[in-house]
Amino acid sequence: MTAPTGWVAVRDVRGDDGYAPIESYGILGNGRGVALVCLDGSVDWWALPALDDPPVCAAMLDPGRGGTIELHPLDEDAEVRHRYLPGTNLLETEFRTGTGRVRVTDGLNSGNAGALPWTELARRVEGLEGHVELRFRVRPGDGLRRWEPWIDHKHDDPLLHAGGVTMAVRCSPGVEVVSDSRCVGADVSVGAGERVLLGVVGTDREPLFLANPASIDSRLDLTRDSWLRWSSQVRSDGPRRDQVVRSLLAIKTLLMARTGAIAAAATTSMPESPAGGKNWDYRYSWVRDAALTVDAMSDCGLEEEVHAAVSWLLTTIRRQGPDVHVMYTLTGGTPTPSHSVDVPGYRDIGPVVIGNDAVGQVQLGVYGDLFGTVSRWVFGGHVLDVRTARELADLADQCADLWRHDDSGIWELGERRPYTTSKINCWRALSCAAELAEAGHIAGSAERWSREAGNIREWVHAHCWSEREQSYTFYAGTDELDASVLLGAAFDFDRGPRMSATIDAVTRRLGAGPLVYRYTGVDREEATFLACAYWRVQALALVGRRAEAERLMSRLDAQVTPLGLLAEMAEAGTGVARANFPQALSHLALVDAAATLHPAAGGGDTLADDARDSGDSSDHSDSDGERHDDDDDDDGGAHE
Repeated sequence: MTAPTGWVAVRDVRGDDGYAPIESYGILGNGRGVALVCLDGSVDWWALPALDDPPVCAAMLDPGRGGTIELHPLDEDAEVRHRYLPGTNLLETEFRTGTGRVRVTDGLNSGNAGALPWTELARRVEGLEGHVELRFRVRPGDGLRRWEPWIDHKHDDPLLHAGGVTMAVRCSPGVEVVSDSRCVGADVSVGAGERVLLGVVGTDREPLFLANPASIDSRLDLTRDSWLRWSSQVRSDGPRRDQVVRSLLAIKTLLMARTGAIAAAATTSMPESPAGGKNWDYRYSWVRDAALTVDAMSDCGLEEEVHAAVSWLLTTIRRQGPDVHVMYTLTGGTPTPSHSVDVPGYRDIGPVVIGNDAVGQVQLGVYGDLFGTVSRWVFGGHVLDVRTARELADLADQCADLWRHDDSGIWELGERRPYTTSKINCWRALSCAAELAEAGHIAGSAERWSREAGNIREWVHAHCWSEREQSYTFYAGTDELDASVLLGAAFDFDRGPRMSATIDAVTRRLGAGPLVYRYTGVDREEATFLACAYWRVQALALVGRRAEAERLMSRLDAQVTPLGLLAEMAEAGTGVARANFPQALSHLALVDAAATLHPAAGGGDTLADDARDSGDSSDHSDSDGERHDDDDDDDGGAHE
């Protein structure tokens, strides 16, 4: 169940406990930091200057002490609705009261040359009808127990201090700023045709520039135009262009402009289960997500982001080598192990954690992510530097040596096993490495890498196939299933009858309508995993069952929030969003599925280019459990 799309009473947005549904939030970004704005006008998460910095506003996890920036009508019967300004990451919120109607436009501003040297939150209030009285309050939090916020009244403008962050409120002339020991703000009355700027500027351990309110207001227009120029460059055809653009805009908020790193999500510790315990910090960059970012951005013709992501990935692996780690910090370092903090958590579901323990795991799939990305980029017409080429050859040798080992798998589980998806990704790595060597892009034994890739293929077919389930399995020697094996179609490992049968088995055992659980038994612990649902769409299309893929994609439209955003998970039946938000992997999977169904003209790899004739004309169990003949499907892809 998603948040309402029409007018809703402001008082009904959040419960008496102070929490609001995940679906009611929109994200703002400036290529460095992020803010999450609730439908009722409150900024309940704001990390500045960088996404992975301690949040100065964290009411999502701690309504009492987390901090927020409120903006709402004084009328207790006020109603509200919101939307993104199309093609931008500016959020428009309308308030309607008994006396009038206003529009609030929120954005994290950029400047003439891109990112500002300070952080600037702009909240423009425009009177549309009558007049509306509003309350604006900036109340910083304690940074998830890192500091005690305080306000300095010695200056003409009160300064808010939150750890090393210094902030100030900047308002249009005539607006009287008030403050006390906890917050700074103003009460304003806005009439039809009037416009008021309510801004917040901040820096971290740097001098604070007290920007002119008129300049902040002007930069909001500049920021809008910048987003419009960027989104107009997206190359995407088909009926879901608007949805793809919105997903790419969400992904863009998670991309660090200065480095090319992508955060897995904007938040930490949003629970995967109402029972608690499965709360993780996702403010890091996974090699997998970086690779999928390159794929999605390539599909849509976004060259700058593709090059930035490739360069960040290769330079970070080099700096932190010789091994490839599962994840890195957004500045290219190694994450710290996790620890919990004494914070209530979203809807009082703990723990709230900082750091991530997966950093020390062995995940062999990272080799496939790396080489798949490099191969696509190089064969797209680009060139590796000499040092990187040498290091890639060494990593290919590592993969050839290690692929038989057990690992923690794509789902980062505590027990090491011979996970099927890891083996398939090692096949992908060595196949790509051999192709790169044969084309002269890296030096090494193409013969050895190709031979080992063949060995992996034979091993997977012999040990990771269940005759009983008619499916590739979770890991060797079991009949349990794993939805991530459907990525084998995207990797071109298998687009034939076995992969088609695997889709049906995953639908039977792990499916919940259009949604999919990650692996056997996990439905007892958590909600469905949205990326898996889009991987199923992509796999259906790649094995030639395009009509089923289209129908399933249409059913998944209901999982997107009214603002076009995706969390990591959704409850089966209700669709209630769960876990960290917004989730890069979910949006990347959506973009890849849409690009597979409707390749952009002049784009990169297309379904027609990749697919192989399957020769499989049998009927299939549809993604919703129905059976029918797919006579209207395109010829699809298959080879084993």
